[in-house]
Amino acid sequence: MRFIHLADVHLGAVPDRGCPWSDKRENEIWETFRRVIAGIRENPVDLLFIAGDLFHRQPLPYELKEVNDLFSGIPETRVYLMAGERDYLKENSFYRTFTWAPNVTFFPEEKVTCVKDTQFGVYVYGMSYEHSQIRQPLYDGVRPVKNDGVHILMAHGGDESHCPLNTAALAGAGFDYIALGHFHTPQNVIRDVAAYSGALEPIESNDLGAHGYIEGRIENGKVKTRFVPFSIRTYSQLLLNVNEESTQLSIEEALKDEIFKKGGLNIYRVILQGKRKPELFLIPEKLKSFGNITEVLDETRPAYDLEELQKKYAGTLIGDYICFFMEKNRNTVEDKALYYGLQALLETRHSS
Repeated sequence: MRFIHLADVHLGAVPDRGCPWSDKRENEIWETFRRVIAGIRENPVDLLFIAGDLFHRQPLPYELKEVNDLFSGIPETRVYLMAGERDYLKENSFYRTFTWAPNVTFFPEEKVTCVKDTQFGVYVYGMSYEHSQIRQPLYDGVRPVKNDGVHILMAHGGDESHCPLNTAALAGAGFDYIALGHFHTPQNVIRDVAAYSGALEPIESNDLGAHGYIEGRIENGKVKTRFVPFSIRTYSQLLLNVNEESTQLSIEEALKDEIFKKGGLNIYRVILQGKRKPELFLIPEKLKSFGNITEVLDETRPAYDLEELQKKYAGTLIGDYICFFMEKNRNTVEDKALYYGLQALLETRHSS
């Protein structure tokens, strides 16, 4: 028996709103979800678990219809679906009145219930959010029914505002697999027993690294899982080292080379590090024109010879400023303060 576990698809999200690629991202989130379903159509799985936040907001009727049409195109796959905190069941939610295809089971209330899949001898447990926040640990007391078969819990949450989870309690509860949603980073909580699939596509700049879904096999009551990278793009941090020989042009060329090597479709936060010539005036914003770049952080420092400057400006405010910091066992914040403050003092002196 094979299954796919995904969560946090966030259909309708518009990541990086205002950036040139933002509209494409909205469409790509839908497209990646369609590709998952197309893959199931070509290589069928028995079970599809969607552990919350299929939508980024309250779904509209036409969106539910489009998703349902996709599900109806894989009639041999049993689909299990729950609402998370993003697409929770408001009183007037269209989820409440929608009629799903025969192969779809939707959990319609904020109470864990069990559904038996007689075809596969599988018991699936789940619930939907009816509020955007749930501070009670609603999953901690859930236990499998005492029947033979495979028992799978779908759970969405894990922080204090969204169904806090006691991992140790879940581990000992007796479920064969726990399909988790809410956190966007894929992670094994208990190998082959409990895992967050992560967001199918990264939704925000902190969603670093690979994204996709979890594929599992159940054989002789044992579950084996693997993570399948599937997103169109990834968010990455790109570190560029700057030295005293660097120029704005050389930094731009190095950035273009790195983006070419790592992938032009991906989205980057660029961090400049190292010591630069004191007279080099960097223009970080200009670097954004060389790719899909959300942010450029300039963490470089001017390469001052502090001892030489202290001698040169002895008896002045600048000399006293340098002396104060050189006598300290500086931490990172104080070290930055020294160099930025020194640069400002020198610029003021030279302009007066």
